[in-house]
Amino acid sequence: MSSPSRLDSALAILAATGMWRSSYEPPLYRLLWRLGLPLPPPHFASFGFNFAFTAAWFGTAWGAIMWIFVWSKVSGSGVVAITGAVVAGVLFGLIMAAHYRYGARKYKLPLWSEVNAGP
Repeated sequence: MSSPSRLDSALAILAATGMWRSSYEPPLYRLLWRLGLPLPPPHFASFGFNFAFTAAWFGTAWGAIMWIFVWSKVSGSGVVAITGAVVAGVLFGLIMAAHYRYGARKYKLPLWSEVNAGP
């Protein structure tokens, strides 16, 4: 079973739920899938994976943007920047992981290991 066909099956399941495409196919995931990374859609990933993945990319991006536009001009402290980025990443990661877990339960989605490739 190849990962792309398994991904196609998972996306078909998600499309059948009626949820917005942008919810089950976030732009970052679409980019990473095009680059060949075999990530499951966020609704099929574990809470821990969604938390870690979302916290890492959001904390990094938000921290960099805040450093460029705010912190470098106001405080100049790297400790403040890193602490702020970590806190923002953790909070956003928890919220998004809970959102995806809620959606998976609401729509009674199977586990990623139970998704089979299409014909």
